[in-house]
Amino acid sequence: MNDNDYREGMDEEELQEKKAAEGEGTEPDKGTNDVGGEKKKDSEYEDVCYICRRPEHIAGKMIRIQSNICVCSDCMQKTFDGMGNAGFSMSDLVNLNIGKMPNISMINLSDLQGHLPNNQKLKKKKPKEKTEAVLDITKIPAPHKIKASLDEYVVGQEQAKKVMSVAVYNHYKRIASDCKDDVEIEKSNMLMIGPTGCGKTYLVKTLARLLDVPLAITDATSLTEAGYIGDDIESVVSKLLAAADNDVERAEHGIIFIDEIDKIAKKRNANQRDVSGESVQQGMLRLLEGAEVEVPVGASSKNAMVPMTMVNTRNILFICGGAFPDLEDIIKERLNKESAIGFKAHLRDEHDENENILHEVTVEDVRKFGMIPEFLGRLPILFTLDALTEDTLVRILQEPKNAILKQYQKLLAMDEVKLVFDEEALYAIAAKAKKKKVGARALRAVIEEFMLDIMYEIPKDSSIGMVTITKDYVEKTGGPVITMRGCLGIEEKGEQRQTAAGI
Repeated sequence: MNDNDYREGMDEEELQEKKAAEGEGTEPDKGTNDVGGEKKKDSEYEDVCYICRRPEHIAGKMIRIQSNICVCSDCMQKTFDGMGNAGFSMSDLVNLNIGKMPNISMINLSDLQGHLPNNQKLKKKKPKEKTEAVLDITKIPAPHKIKASLDEYVVGQEQAKKVMSVAVYNHYKRIASDCKDDVEIEKSNMLMIGPTGCGKTYLVKTLARLLDVPLAITDATSLTEAGYIGDDIESVVSKLLAAADNDVERAEHGIIFIDEIDKIAKKRNANQRDVSGESVQQGMLRLLEGAEVEVPVGASSKNAMVPMTMVNTRNILFICGGAFPDLEDIIKERLNKESAIGFKAHLRDEHDENENILHEVTVEDVRKFGMIPEFLGRLPILFTLDALTEDTLVRILQEPKNAILKQYQKLLAMDEVKLVFDEEALYAIAAKAKKKKVGARALRAVIEEFMLDIMYEIPKDSSIGMVTITKDYVEKTGGPVITMRGCLGIEEKGEQRQTAAGI
């Protein structure tokens, strides 16, 4: 009896089973060998349960149904249990006896979204060898190299740059250290205090560009207690996960900078529930200490349509920063307690003119401001930034790689016009910015004010070759010096004309 006779004696169902067993009639797995295939493309991502939104490494093996939808075994079992409790059997479902199934209608699974966007997909964890180091410490630059790189962009703040460089370097030495000798190094979270516009956020943003580690910059003003409108506390970790391209292992070695941390201080009015103050501090305690937290992937809040994953914050470095307004009054009150009547008494107003009085801050002062002791205890490194003087503001105008003056000179260079600033004009700009009391942010506002007419009028006249900004023009008592294009390079014979009130 040959093979054809053998197959003729089978029915269609047995023949299909025979073909499947022999490997006949089956299509090759599309995408597994195709570099451009969808399956090959998504092979590095995990499947997520369509119902409970848990990834495969948490929920277990997934069951694939129509339209490439994945359901975990727990949700599938709960579905069957619910159907059994509803008063109908599986035979009713098979026979499509809809009348016996209350409140149930058939749906088309092809209408459901079978694929998650890339920003909500989790990368699979790669198996690690026991001998593989978590982090190569040789790839992290030494503290003096980190500070030298910060010097190219940030003017002044020498103490702050030194503290941040050492803290970041020690943090990654802690991760790379071997714990076999039972000596575990604790992480050093930081709290930076400084007046507005002194460079707190800019320092961290510059640090993010220099280090090849995931870094998330978030704001504490939108954080609220769980269950209220706003971002959940775990959303700060979710932003770090997004910065690490949803790679959990890489995110667990990152840095989180929480700006405006003074906005979650305890409110003085205790008549209503403080959902964005002390309760947020208490919720952040376990994040700062180090714990397994469940965070949403690709979203700032938890909901039924967002996948969840677990992230361990034990090796995440937290940097908190804030301006802490009115903290100076608390420091002055503490320093003036020694005031008394007599020849050796301290004057009550002797600290009023001290711009850097924040350097005298203590943990007790920050606690009186409204930060709870448990929160401050998890931020062992406390340092302050200097207030910006006029000399520092002039340096900020000129020295950094992306200095403001260089930006305007590049803009006018596109029109083939050279822009020059007198030294007296620079100090006049710094003096006007100092009066605004918003730090370095005021420099651009001052320059925009007097550069508006120049940027508007220059493209009209193609014969202008150079514009010199003078002190009188900055103070609105004169105009800039205009040098015509044909007179450049011949200063002694150059035709210059100075306007009285603009160009």
